[in-house]
Amino acid sequence: MQQYTDKEVFNQRFVEMNQDIRVKLREQAYDNWLADYETEIEQCTTPIIDLGCGLGNNTLYLLEKGKEVLACDYAEVAIKTIEKEMPKAQTKLFDMAQKFPFQDNYTDIVIADLCIHYFTEEVTKNIIEEIRRILKLNGILIFRVNSTQDSNFIAHHEKIDNNFIWQEKWKKSKRLFDEKSIHNFFKDWKIEKMKQEKMLRYECEKIVWNCAVRKI
Repeated sequence: MQQYTDKEVFNQRFVEMNQDIRVKLREQAYDNWLADYETEIEQCTTPIIDLGCGLGNNTLYLLEKGKEVLACDYAEVAIKTIEKEMPKAQTKLFDMAQKFPFQDNYTDIVIADLCIHYFTEEVTKNIIEEIRRILKLNGILIFRVNSTQDSNFIAHHEKIDNNFIWQEKWKKSKRLFDEKSIHNFFKDWKIEKMKQEKMLRYECEKIVWNCAVRKI
């Protein structure tokens, strides 16, 4: 059994989604989760980093708000799509499991939408520390992660360890979060929002945590 998600899984997924990119982006772009952070986004004067940008749902939202965006992903297909469809966005190709290619205190906002839940506990902690490093003091990380209450992801998948599963069908590992684990991973941050909610962007309904934590 594998315990990680291979880059080619993401590339293939984005190739499949790329068949009608303009329609898909418009259909998927606005599930209104970033509207909760309209004030923070409006006031931000640094480039906003969109980690795990995928095909650019959040990047598109931010660009249409007139913000400078740095869209980042592990998959070449995702980055090439952003560069073609959203040329106003800056892009960066890198592996989040490695050191981020940004200087300390680089930005006021990092967005991580459904992208920091693919990793082992140790790697997840390292990613969070890298996000903390590149955020300015009082900077904010806005993120969503899968919930342990999401039965679509829990059912019929092999357990790797506590709240960490392997999805054989999609060749992906996924970490599921509960309130306790969010507090544990972000014990050195100020948790400003932590709300469990339904997400309807994809074919199946998802249960996710919508969170904002501030660097202190």
